[in-house]
Amino acid sequence: MKTTVNIPDKMLRDAMRHTKAKTKREAIVKALEEMNRRHSQAELLKYTGKFESLMTNEEIEALDEEDWKSWTNTSKTYSFNKKKQ
Repeated sequence: MKTTVNIPDKMLRDAMRHTKAKTKREAIVKALEEMNRRHSQAELLKYTGKFESLMTNEEIEALDEEDWKSWTNTSKTYSFNKKKQ
């Protein structure tokens, strides 16, 4: 989409330097992508630690094969604690 905007020269130069962009357009696109990425991460952070039904990594690692089968309610066979040869 074509748009005409008035961006202060120093701000655009800084954006080009920080993003290592070769063109003004590339700098603006990279800056917008970064802004959108940061806002998406901030939205996800709202949910950190709010899922009580999920197991922690330590709990998952402590499970043996039978515990895992019953927790996942699956009939698949998983091999745990066996070294690959």
